[in-house]
Amino acid sequence: MYRFLLSRQWVILTLIMLALIPTMIELGFWQLHRHEHKVALNRVISDSLSAKPVPAESLTAPGQAVRHENLYRRVTAKGTFDTADEVVVRRRTNSDEEVGFHVLTPFVLDDGRVLVVNRGWIPADGAQTEFPKIPAPAKGETTVTGRLMADETSGDSGIKDVRGLPDRMVMLINSEQQAKALGKQVLGGYVELTAPEPAGDVPELISAPDHSDIGPHMAYAVQWWLFAAGVPVGFVVLVRRERRDRAEAAEAASAPTTDPPTPPGTPRADGAR
Repeated sequence: MYRFLLSRQWVILTLIMLALIPTMIELGFWQLHRHEHKVALNRVISDSLSAKPVPAESLTAPGQAVRHENLYRRVTAKGTFDTADEVVVRRRTNSDEEVGFHVLTPFVLDDGRVLVVNRGWIPADGAQTEFPKIPAPAKGETTVTGRLMADETSGDSGIKDVRGLPDRMVMLINSEQQAKALGKQVLGGYVELTAPEPAGDVPELISAPDHSDIGPHMAYAVQWWLFAAGVPVGFVVLVRRERRDRAEAAEAASAPTTDPPTPPGTPRADGAR
């Protein structure tokens, strides 16, 4: 009755079904983990932004990675901006999705160590290969406030670290790269500047992250699990339909074929009546 399941076509279809179910279940758990990560990150951001600012040196040090629970933590630092070693980060967008640069200015602390400060976004005056005009930061000893961020990497950000860029241009905000370029001790991570605000609103300060949106990951997880549950149901429907079609075909093939009776008076093919 179900011998057709041993045919090559149905064996392949069965193997595909058996492979799809665990794959879809795993994709569902992957989306669930992304949902949990997003919820946890939102909690960290909320707690960090609501906490009182602390000295940056208390949360990071040269060669030290920023801890997850300290991401977006408001920090302060006292020192002077070093515009001579200022660089820009290529292909960055502002809140209006305009492409330009982020401005990275070394901030030299009183003890000589350096904190990388992202002063914000500026538009590209010309081509992305031309170094833009950058308004000067506050002069002299200054106290800055900002959000502590982890070093960017290609693996985490998806941004390719292109080599051979024009002078004073980088692709990633990375304290280790800046330490090599400056030849100084640079605190791990960097700071997104929030104060003091620039004169003329340029560079444009980076907005605080939205930590209210949890994204569609949970809905995607449920969707994948529903797909996984639907695969065996669909397979059973196909099997039953195939069985029914084969039974009807076999019944039609075994039915006797008889000519309909000839009405009286109808001439025969040989001319007889």
